[in-house]
Amino acid sequence: MKEDFLHYVWQYQYFKKEQLQTSAGESVTVLHPGFYNKADAGPDFSAARIKIGDTEWVGSVEIHLNASDWRRHRHQQDAKYNQVVLHVVWENDEPVQREEGSPMPTLVLKGRVALPLQNQYQELLWSEQTIPCAAQAPAVDSIFKSAMLDKTLLERLELKASLVLARMEQSRQDWESTVYQTLAAGFGFKINQEGFLQLAQALPWQVVKKYRPRPKQLEALVFGQAGLLNAATDDYLVELAKEHHYLAHKHSLPAPLPMSSWNMLRLRPANFPAVRLGQFLAVLLAQEHLWANLVTCETREDYFNYFRQAPPKYWQEHYGPAKPSAQPFPALGDDSGQGLLINVVAPLLVAYARRFGNAAYQEKAVGLLEGLKKEQNKITRVYAGLGFPHGSAADSQALIQLFHAYCSPRKCLHCTVGHRLLKKNLTLSA
Repeated sequence: MKEDFLHYVWQYQYFKKEQLQTSAGESVTVLHPGFYNKADAGPDFSAARIKIGDTEWVGSVEIHLNASDWRRHRHQQDAKYNQVVLHVVWENDEPVQREEGSPMPTLVLKGRVALPLQNQYQELLWSEQTIPCAAQAPAVDSIFKSAMLDKTLLERLELKASLVLARMEQSRQDWESTVYQTLAAGFGFKINQEGFLQLAQALPWQVVKKYRPRPKQLEALVFGQAGLLNAATDDYLVELAKEHHYLAHKHSLPAPLPMSSWNMLRLRPANFPAVRLGQFLAVLLAQEHLWANLVTCETREDYFNYFRQAPPKYWQEHYGPAKPSAQPFPALGDDSGQGLLINVVAPLLVAYARRFGNAAYQEKAVGLLEGLKKEQNKITRVYAGLGFPHGSAADSQALIQLFHAYCSPRKCLHCTVGHRLLKKNLTLSA
């Protein structure tokens, strides 16, 4: 038994209510269970309406496995818990008092929760399957699966948007600088995201903006601050290195990144840092206003064209400094472009919606993902085999969030599919 199961039972009132009494023998009627407090601080449910004896109370409800948890958590010393009107427990192992010493009415749920409901919960909790409900999920109606994916898609977008807004705080509310850093992180993709972020911090947006009209100098700044000109050998790189040395001194830039910032192991040449840096530089040169040009895109092709810019000639022909390639590297491919739409554009749109209060941008982000092809990976393939919708990148992102936020940590009680399976057992035990 875990405490979150009791939260679930109380929230949905899944227990026998006949002849409810406190441990002191007073009758109890639940008029409203209250609103679940998902934050860490304070009682579990607020604004509950509970009738105890002949008196109706409005206040909080606190839930524990054992009544003694009240003392162990030191609630008797916390004024926030003076507003608790009912203590709901599984085991009443000791009497409980408020801060001022008055007794706390306690309701015991043990013996009032249907055994099939408890068994189903334990089965989900201790399942050895990667997806706890894998054996039963195919039988759950698709409407409940779709409802959960609607929820997890928004959660994933909010999670990514929060990272964008954190960068905005660090950038002193400079939105264009925030877009620049988010774009840089995107071009690092998963393997070199941290290196690209470090580069964006080592080469501030204000400096980038100043040198956009001078492509050779901006190229020297990008590759120089990335640390890829430290051992320049051919004439072109030597020229860039000299330019970088001058500009770095002029603008008091921090030291270039060490080569240890870049992951080059087990990468295809097209994913090497120098190739991605060339493509990133191409976008910086092509888009004078990063956000204004991005937000006016309407179609998938508009977005792809925003990113599909040809790198400088040298970086089309080399996969690293002084390392010629047998085949030229073109502009960003469609698969990489889709990755940027998912991990850069959609989070930026949602972050902008949150920061500036325009819900239309969030709707635009959802519509964008719904128009992109689905992602294929080991997580999405498992869920597709269980009958979950998977027709677009929106579904893919929702399934990834479902796995990491609910299935993997076994938070079945907060999932509409898990809730449906548990509710079935209530019907069976009725």
